[in-house]
Amino acid sequence: MSINHIRPWRTIERRKSRQIMVGNVPVGGDAPISVQTMTNTLTTDVAATVAQVQAAAEAGADIVRISVPDEASSKALKDIVKESPVPIVADIHFHYKRGIEAAEAGAACLRINPGNIGDATRVAEVVNAAKDHNCSIRIGVNAGSLEKHLLDKYGEPCPDAMVESGLEHIRILQDHDFHEFKISVKASDVFMSAAAYQILSEATDAPIHLGITEAGGLTSGTIKSSIGLGQLLWMGIGDTLRVSLSADPVEEVKVGYEILKSLGLRHRGVNIISCPSCARQGFDVIKTVETLEDRLAHIKTPMSLSIIGCVVNGPGEALMTDVGFTGGGAGAGMVYLAGKASHKMSNDAMVDHIVEQVEQKAAELEAAADT
Repeated sequence: MSINHIRPWRTIERRKSRQIMVGNVPVGGDAPISVQTMTNTLTTDVAATVAQVQAAAEAGADIVRISVPDEASSKALKDIVKESPVPIVADIHFHYKRGIEAAEAGAACLRINPGNIGDATRVAEVVNAAKDHNCSIRIGVNAGSLEKHLLDKYGEPCPDAMVESGLEHIRILQDHDFHEFKISVKASDVFMSAAAYQILSEATDAPIHLGITEAGGLTSGTIKSSIGLGQLLWMGIGDTLRVSLSADPVEEVKVGYEILKSLGLRHRGVNIISCPSCARQGFDVIKTVETLEDRLAHIKTPMSLSIIGCVVNGPGEALMTDVGFTGGGAGAGMVYLAGKASHKMSNDAMVDHIVEQVEQKAAELEAAADT
């Protein structure tokens, strides 16, 4: 599928992959690239986990993953799934019974490595549980937990070793006539991840889950993920993604959407175009943008807003946005609507007025979409 534009240098030709379902969310094919996150509460604390899932969903998460390390977590998962507004992926490591229990509890997908959960009989039991409960599987290869025989063969974690691991796990599922799977090959090293994903993209038609694992804190992890995931998405690789941050899961969702928005691959909410500010600014740009990001977080309709401190770039940026404000002099600036200068507004009343204009424009866009 290609994302075509009247400007050819903006065209992204997405890799052709087959489509699977994660609950009611299509992944792969021509489906939108879905955004995921993972809870960090104790799964056995149902109330806290449900609250975190709901917050992530409100921020735009399409899918949420939950760790299922023990039997008590499997039991809690059943209650969590009932209250979740989005499909739940159960994160399973090593113990095959957790996979069976998670499928029975209503998980939409199991994140496993088939080769790590026991002999062929146990793999078959998990696969049969997935089939019986309409549950897909994500093969999750991680550079930090590669199989010993691959480390012996390659000497260290590397892209070829990660892809070979992934293809071995794919064969296990295919040998059991199971094809509802997606796959990831994650590393904390951006170069290794990017190279592995590029090799993988040519080796299988399975949907690809993107991620730079253990990317770091909010700032460093966002930058690392944007570099790694951004270049892969630009190449057309990736059907679903998670930005792995040592931060609130809601922040992972926000960053994931911003990466997709910057490439024109997904649109949700207000895209704020703002200047870094300088001595020419006619108002406090940084504080204004921070306030507007918070006050406009409830807007889900895709639209654009420019907040520019002075007239050097302000009018030009406003030409391409739904709503704009450009700083002027004497404590006031110009409001732009649909790219055209509309009216002046004082800096003191500017934030409330912009929020009102954005909400009004969002309502107009929603009404037009319903007709």
